[in-house]
Amino acid sequence: MGDNGSMGTATATAAPDSLQACPIGPVVDIVFSRWTTPILWTLNEYGTQRFVQVQRRIGTITPKVLTQRLRQMERDGLVVRTYYPEVPPRVEYEISELGRSLAPLFATLADWSSAHLNQVQQARQQFDEAEERTPSRRS
Repeated sequence: MGDNGSMGTATATAAPDSLQACPIGPVVDIVFSRWTTPILWTLNEYGTQRFVQVQRRIGTITPKVLTQRLRQMERDGLVVRTYYPEVPPRVEYEISELGRSLAPLFATLADWSSAHLNQVQQARQQFDEAEERTPSRRS
C-alpha cells in the first residue's frame, strides 16, 4: 500500500486477465465447445431444421445435450429458434447472421484440415512408435 492507504501501482503489475493473455479464448469457448461446431455446421449446410433433423444429421448427440447446446447457442446469438403454435407445436432452428459470419472461419479450418491432417496423423504415428521403442519416455 502507498502512504495514503491506496494500493499504489500494485494493479499495474497484476497478471493479465484471460482476454489479454489469449484474446481468442472466449471465441474458442463459444464456437469450439464439444457440440457447437457440428450443430453450426449442420445448420449452415442444410438450412432451417427441426430438432430431430439436427439430431439425425449429427448422429451421436443425445437429445438432452442437443437441447442444452441449442439453448446456449440461442443465448449466444448464433442460432434462431422459431416456435409455431400449431397442433402439434413445431419448433425450427436456423443459424443466425452472427452464426453465419463464422462460415469463413469454418471454411479456413476445412481447408487446413484437407492440407494438413495427414501430417498430423504421421506425426502422431511417429511419436507413438518412438514412445514404444523408448521405455524411459513413458514415465
